[in-house]
Amino acid sequence: MKTYLTITFNSEGSSPSEVKDQLMNLGFKAAKGSYDFLYEWDKDEVTLDDLVWFADKVHAALKEYNVLFSIETI
Repeated sequence: MKTYLTITFNSEGSSPSEVKDQLMNLGFKAAKGSYDFLYEWDKDEVTLDDLVWFADKVHAALKEYNVLFSIETI
């Protein structure tokens, strides 16, 4: 499974390079196209609890950066 992340930056927030570094520390890879970042799960089936746990980690990691994000797992 893969989790895709889209970031909306705020001109009053952190720089894109700072946000990228933070997300890369969580295991995301930068992506081109419709999504900004991609996380590849190391298991075939991801539970709802896994997804909520991971979304909480992303939220905590980006909390001080003043950005918005959307997350989608396929």
